[in-house]
Amino acid sequence: MIKRPEKQKPGVFAFMEPFSVPLWACIVLAYIAVSVTVFVVSKFSPFELRIRSYRYDRYIVYDFNICNSFWFSMSALMMQGSEHCPRSVAGRVIGGAWWFFVLIIITSYTANLAAFLTIERMLHPVDSADDLAKQTEIAYGMLESGSTRTFFQTSEVPTYRKMWNYMSTASPPVMVKTVEEGVERVRNSKESTLFSSSPP
Repeated sequence: MIKRPEKQKPGVFAFMEPFSVPLWACIVLAYIAVSVTVFVVSKFSPFELRIRSYRYDRYIVYDFNICNSFWFSMSALMMQGSEHCPRSVAGRVIGGAWWFFVLIIITSYTANLAAFLTIERMLHPVDSADDLAKQTEIAYGMLESGSTRTFFQTSEVPTYRKMWNYMSTASPPVMVKTVEEGVERVRNSKESTLFSSSPP
């Protein structure tokens, strides 16, 4: 008998689960680095600061300051356009590379978020006795006497020997005197618990 774990309700920051903390940090650093780089390139580019207006025979100052640079990068990160964009070739190359990076990140994030929200996953999946023997999160036990105990105690299979060593030395004890006691322990346990009254 095994108790099905309760479903975990998504928390406030569940939207951040598709990516790990180091990856989020790298994205933030990339955003800052690209914004500063685009601003510096635009600042020193002769094609960015002024645009010749032949119609009015004067120069028009194109104000692509640091705030506009950060806004341009953020707009790209949100898959939106921006009023102020780099005009120089170098600025456009950096902007294009940033757009490609954002495309990959957004696609990966969307796919992972869909998987997190639609697929019910066990916290500690166990598909076989070998999986059960390798983990320590799910407690498992059996009757103190009977064929199940004899089976595990005399088995020469490494997996079952490992399980017997765990059950015979576990603290608190995982062996019970009656089936009813085992069922009650599984039902009252807040964590994953497995109880068997017959050998595998």
